[in-house]
Amino acid sequence: MKLFCLLILLFPFAVTAQINPVNITIARDSFGVPHIFAPTDAEVAYGLAWAHAEDDFETLQLVVLSGKAMLGSALGKKGAQADYVVQLLRCRQLVDDQWNTLSPDFVALVKGYVSGLNAYATAFPGQVKYKKAFPFNEKEYLTAVVFSISIFCGVDHVLPQILSGKIATAGFTSQGSNAFAFHPSRTTTGEAFLAINAHQPVEGPTAFYEAHVQSEEGWNMLGGLFPGGCLIFHGTNENLGWAHTVNNQDKIDVFQLQINPENSNQYKFDSAWIDLEVSKAKLRVKGIPFAIGKKLYWSKYGATIKTKQGVFSLRLGANMDCKALEEWYRMNKAKNFTEFYKALSMVSLPMFNIMYADRYDTIFYISNGKIPVRNPNPTYNWHSTVPGNTNATLWKEFKPVTALPQYINPTSGYLFNTNHSPFLATDGAYNLKPSMYDSKDGYELFDNNRSKRFEETNDRHR
Repeated sequence: MKLFCLLILLFPFAVTAQINPVNITIARDSFGVPHIFAPTDAEVAYGLAWAHAEDDFETLQLVVLSGKAMLGSALGKKGAQADYVVQLLRCRQLVDDQWNTLSPDFVALVKGYVSGLNAYATAFPGQVKYKKAFPFNEKEYLTAVVFSISIFCGVDHVLPQILSGKIATAGFTSQGSNAFAFHPSRTTTGEAFLAINAHQPVEGPTAFYEAHVQSEEGWNMLGGLFPGGCLIFHGTNENLGWAHTVNNQDKIDVFQLQINPENSNQYKFDSAWIDLEVSKAKLRVKGIPFAIGKKLYWSKYGATIKTKQGVFSLRLGANMDCKALEEWYRMNKAKNFTEFYKALSMVSLPMFNIMYADRYDTIFYISNGKIPVRNPNPTYNWHSTVPGNTNATLWKEFKPVTALPQYINPTSGYLFNTNHSPFLATDGAYNLKPSMYDSKDGYELFDNNRSKRFEETNDRHR
């Protein structure tokens, strides 16, 4: 593919101790895909932000506004609803609390990306559609990431059920993606094959953006990312690659609180009445000249909503860990399966199946997730609403990566997932058995039309 090179020369706009834009080259191939080269990872991230802004700056501005909880100022009522959820889930507070636990090299990467978007906004003020978006900072950026990941983990499905009164009570008064990996023993060339077939819209906040990033610090990755991504979410480097598909384990729990009949802001926990934490969201809505206040509630279980049907709390790993992007960063820079699996051992990426292959001799599949260690007492139905009045239901730990369904080099020589069961991932003789795993974790047990079609096609070519 022919390359057309563009050297960024914006010294006046964003020169920091870590970023010198003169060092960054963006080369676009004949398809328009940007290839970003720079000495450091942080400078590459700056260039990635700049290139993506050239192509879709408006969507990136909406990502920025979500991290500021100011989407309502751009999108009106619909945006204000998202701003409410950002504050309800305490996304920014999580980032503040865990900021000092992030690795310095990852923080440098984030700073480079944020500097790149801020610099683009400064250089092209006429393209800034939402004036309140800029400038923005690194913590606002990670707040947007935590919010987005929480949505991927099911908040967008559970919250409407609670607010509409359709959630089950505890008794107190998709589009599809495909991924395939073939071991070298199953291919005519003796090489591992990995097929990445994610089905995403062509535009908007969940459209994949293709890019290639390469630094002199060992980062060399080609693949796709969502708007606002400072690194590659799935793709390949010179040694290995992986694909994501959406999975549907039970990543979120709903608890019904037992409210004090004499005080609507107290809930029972074991033998005591506990005060709900109460704060107020300030929502800016386009067309309304003043902020709208809305109360926010928090219990020991997490974000809490009062409805006519009762009071419910949401608990999920996605808003308890802000290191998902850092885990992806380690995956990006892995040189072999050992390093890749070490990255997964962070258990900070709370969703997505992972289909892997490398240039050596390994194919791998895992139904990845941040899965709580739940009370095994059969009294509690974890697939429905759970009583929120006892320490017995307040889970605090997550299962290690080794406890998740996974395959390494099955004898069959191939692995596949089409958003179906992890227990139907290869030849039937080598599939994992659901009985080996906790049914409370909610792993899929079904085939779908695409998985059946793959099996039929594969059988014909044995």
